[in-house]
Amino acid sequence: MEYRSPQTAAPSPVRCPFLQVRPLVLASSSPRRQDFLRDQGLDFRILPARTEEVRPVPEEDPHGYVLRTARSKAENVRSSLMAELASFPSRSGSPAPLVLAADTIVVLDGGILGKPADRSEAVAMLEHLAGRVHTVITACCLWPAEDPAPCAEFADSTDVRFAPWPRELLEAYAATGEPLDKAGAYGIQGKGAFLVERIEGSWSTVVGLPVSRVMRALLDCGALLSPACPAPAHAGTTALPQQGEPL
Repeated sequence: MEYRSPQTAAPSPVRCPFLQVRPLVLASSSPRRQDFLRDQGLDFRILPARTEEVRPVPEEDPHGYVLRTARSKAENVRSSLMAELASFPSRSGSPAPLVLAADTIVVLDGGILGKPADRSEAVAMLEHLAGRVHTVITACCLWPAEDPAPCAEFADSTDVRFAPWPRELLEAYAATGEPLDKAGAYGIQGKGAFLVERIEGSWSTVVGLPVSRVMRALLDCGALLSPACPAPAHAGTTALPQQGEPL
């Protein structure tokens, strides 16, 4: 009789390599940042910050400015959550949410390029960037709702070199409308990918969220566990509220 080894059932795929043990609130309406978190298998609530645009102060370093902006967004959403939690207290022993805020700027020759006001300004920005190297900085602030200070904040930089495209092509790209809601007037993850000759650093930083550093910060702040980490006393399945529901 021919011997056949028993069939072993294939293990079920895991959703992500981390265990989420704390609710996460993303203080941004950016679809790109949301996609990054979903790709990591994270559950989160979307609660965009409602703040006035933060302006650089004289002689302020770009890193300091973008960090200040990210912190302002995180603080705004944390305050909203604290008011919400006061009205709808969490279940005893359940962890309070962790706020994640981010801001991205483009820096050329020490100057900060924001979002263009219109198509002509977008073309002007793109002409300044064409054939040159600029820096994209994304800052993140992670702030536990119950704490008076953030548990992590950092800024990550990536250098980006544009190919020397002619004005006619830059005008055609601006006409697509894509540059109008993006710092520096381009999206590396969209139609604007052709503009970029090469980068030095994290691609996700240019898009708007330095994923590797964010995941490390979520681990350090206790929102996630890795298989090598012991579970805290409150670890377990945490039911996260849907957008618009009280935490």
